[in-house]
Amino acid sequence: MVSRVAIAGLGPIGSRLSKALDQGIEGLELAAVSAQNIDKHRAWLDKLNRKPAILPIEALADAADIVVECAPSKLVRSIVAPVVSRGKTAVVLSVGALLDNDDLIALAKENGGQIVVPTGALIGLDAVTAAAVGTIHSVRMTTRKPVRGLLGAPYLVEHGIDIEGIKEPLKIFEGTAREAAKGFPANLNVAVALSLAGIGPDRTMVEIWADPTVTRNVHRIEVESDSARFSMAIENVPSENPKTGLITALSVIACLRKLHAPLRIGT
Repeated sequence: MVSRVAIAGLGPIGSRLSKALDQGIEGLELAAVSAQNIDKHRAWLDKLNRKPAILPIEALADAADIVVECAPSKLVRSIVAPVVSRGKTAVVLSVGALLDNDDLIALAKENGGQIVVPTGALIGLDAVTAAAVGTIHSVRMTTRKPVRGLLGAPYLVEHGIDIEGIKEPLKIFEGTAREAAKGFPANLNVAVALSLAGIGPDRTMVEIWADPTVTRNVHRIEVESDSARFSMAIENVPSENPKTGLITALSVIACLRKLHAPLRIGT
């Protein structure tokens, strides 16, 4: 049985995912796409072996069994609600938006739908999920990003923090994952995914550094639990969008491959 996949948003992640589906992922086919300005993407869409339907966001839930959200966080609700209310699967990348729309989880449960959050830019979510079956005492994440990947973040604008000309690393935020997601919505989906896997957005602590000495997005996570103490570090190569790591798109592809794989590795 082949599952139809629709993609909402054709930025660096959505376009890469579309091409991967067109090249072939077992048990899946690219059925439809949606983008704010579809004309920007027609050149490469026309080169696909099988042309997907081009639809408005609200029509994706009827056109596919799985809808992948690769759009601005403000659109998450309009993408996910129709999908899960029909008992289908929504793959969500703008995880931070779930904190303001947590009723979507109840909506999915009520209708037999599912919200899937890929590992994305963060290694070790399986370990955190396993530790959460027991008791996690603390989770702390420290993120260092190149300056250009943080420019324009609402938290910086609101607090009048100018990082454009800094010459050395500067800590620009310390607080909870919930606060980080609100202040840095395009940057800290990784912190929200970590918090949802573990002890929640109000107990997961986050530090953010603007660092002109790095060229990659660097995340370090430290977890204390009754079953294990562990730390993880990853340096992600930015995609065409400096706010997003290249590995994020690959993580979604890996997630989709698992859906029909004869052997599935990881929790």
